[in-house]
Amino acid sequence: MQISIIIPVLNEAEGIRTTLQPLQLLRERGHEIIMVDGGSTDETCSLAAPFVDHIVHSAPGRACQMNAGALLAGGGLLWFLHADTGIPESADRKILTSPGDGLMNEYWGYFEVRLSGQHFLLRIVERMMNLRSRITFVATGDQGIFVTASLFQRAGGFPELPLMEDIAFSKRLRAIRQPRCLREVLETSSRRWEQRGIIRTIALMWALRLAWFVGVPAETLARRYAS
Repeated sequence: MQISIIIPVLNEAEGIRTTLQPLQLLRERGHEIIMVDGGSTDETCSLAAPFVDHIVHSAPGRACQMNAGALLAGGGLLWFLHADTGIPESADRKILTSPGDGLMNEYWGYFEVRLSGQHFLLRIVERMMNLRSRITFVATGDQGIFVTASLFQRAGGFPELPLMEDIAFSKRLRAIRQPRCLREVLETSSRRWEQRGIIRTIALMWALRLAWFVGVPAETLARRYAS
């Protein structure tokens, strides 16, 4: 089965080649890379062009961008990656391996995550992220959500929210089928925590999730997240 790797970007020129170069091995194995640009004003697209199969332009917003990429995807399985994510070499094989359920035609899942920084608090953050996803069967975009194209369609794609689209999408998928929680690790940039302060970012993210749980609109949460 071919995997369509869908990467939403916005002004990622500084690190986009670092993300795309390890994915070239997967292209050699027959998978495709679709980069969806949300209106970059830097050199993201020109730097990425030799390393991707398609560049799609869409309105900004990860949900909108990922849905746009899915429309173009030719693979039977869609894998959504953030632009600051590093993958294990065998990631495609792990995604396509079906332990114990070889007759299952539709499935979804995600990886565990490791943060790139060295601060000891980041080790706590990543362990809590991984534990939470194992308990709740809900993933964040940092964990590289993958889903068969047919199940993506059944779930209606990502709800086009300005924030929490990954949580909402996971819940849609969970209502249809439990995920595969892969123990292989993706490395994601810790810049968000380091720039804003680790403790402050932890508190902010938990507050946003609590607010989402009690019904605060995603638009309100997005403004709070951006402030």
